[in-house]
Amino acid sequence: MSFSGKYQLESQENFEPFMKAIGLSDELIQKGKDIKSTSEIEETGDDFKVTVTTGPKVLTNSFTIGQEAELETVTGEKIKTVVMRDGNKLKVSLKGIESVTEMVDGNTIVNTMTLGGIVYKRTSKRI
Repeated sequence: MSFSGKYQLESQENFEPFMKAIGLSDELIQKGKDIKSTSEIEETGDDFKVTVTTGPKVLTNSFTIGQEAELETVTGEKIKTVVMRDGNKLKVSLKGIESVTEMVDGNTIVNTMTLGGIVYKRTSKRI
């Protein structure tokens, strides 16, 4: 199943505790919590380009499955890591954060990020 497409954030769980845990300021958390971000994913074989637009902030990461890439986090930090594919899931570890992005059906992507005991879950629908 291809991840390619444009997706709109539908719902999120544990946004505030997770963002606090990764060091975002209360002001940024309040600004960001009600913004419906859009994600655009381009998949060509093992090559991916992911662009997430949240209000005025645009975050673009490109990577190849199984190869080291430098990815930018929501805090603006750049981290070298390797994204792996496991069926319809993309898995990556970013400085203690375990991120799994799963294509649950043709129109829904669920991204789950875990840091310690905090699980932040984002569900996005194809637009």
